[in-house]
Amino acid sequence: MAMVRFEFDIEPVEQARPRAVRFGTGVRMYDPKKVAIFKRQLGMLAKQQMIDRGLDPYDGPLEVRMEFYRPVQSSISNKERARRLSGVHRPTVKPDLDNYIKSTSDALNGIIWADDNLIVSLEAKKFYSEQPHLMVEVRRPTCS
Repeated sequence: MAMVRFEFDIEPVEQARPRAVRFGTGVRMYDPKKVAIFKRQLGMLAKQQMIDRGLDPYDGPLEVRMEFYRPVQSSISNKERARRLSGVHRPTVKPDLDNYIKSTSDALNGIIWADDNLIVSLEAKKFYSEQPHLMVEVRRPTCS
């Protein structure tokens, strides 16, 4: 399988701590609204790309690369804005990269891959962009 690239025009959202609600003697855990909306929207975008390409969810070991492009803050100088957009200054602020990874991999479960436990190698990066979006590349590992 060659590398397959997916681009999604959606602002990345980090996985937040789940919320809990009690009912009777049990507790139900759920994602905060912002995370739930992101996962649903990303899932729909991914599903459409898979349909358009005639692909089924990948099964077996996978190597995945993710890039997250977050918005540039509006309260910075034009000089700093240019540095961030050129990649000279990369995001070292919250949200954490691992929280972006978690929300994205969960959203793509059963759509791009059968389950995110199939990911055996992962590379992830975060950048600034005028147009927030995210990119996911998937490929089968090569045997050495």
